[in-house]
Amino acid sequence: MHHNDGMESTPALEDPRLDGVDHDVVRHGRVGSLAEAAELRGVDPSAIIKTMIVRRSDDDYVFVLVPGDRVIDWAKLRACLGERRLSLPDADEARTVSGYERGTITPFGAQRALDVIADERIGPGPVSIGGGAHGVSITIDGAAVVRILDASSADVTKPE
Repeated sequence: MHHNDGMESTPALEDPRLDGVDHDVVRHGRVGSLAEAAELRGVDPSAIIKTMIVRRSDDDYVFVLVPGDRVIDWAKLRACLGERRLSLPDADEARTVSGYERGTITPFGAQRALDVIADERIGPGPVSIGGGAHGVSITIDGAAVVRILDASSADVTKPE
């Protein structure tokens, strides 16, 4: 494991679910775009996993894992969750729920254990998911992410 590289850690990197699962921690400066992040992390933009927090109802949230080149398809997500109304919390609310500021949100090491919905396109092969701080990411097998987060896999996105 790559815990003691002398760099500061984050709650995500300490998540016990990562123990015993092959992964690499990648660190770079802040990035201005997904394309830039993909280049620095050595993966396709589609392999960058964005973690969105979606509010199902009062104080009830889910994490939705979205491939970098796609966005949430709200109709599909509503159908998947069986909810008529879904919304995105603002930055403060998202930080209260996850413990992370916007742009660094990840299910790993999050303040609250939320259900995770992974877009069905996230599967075997290397992906890059947030590491809980700006410029910190975790490169890991996509199928492993779905498994260790106990995520439900569903078609919930559309092309950007």
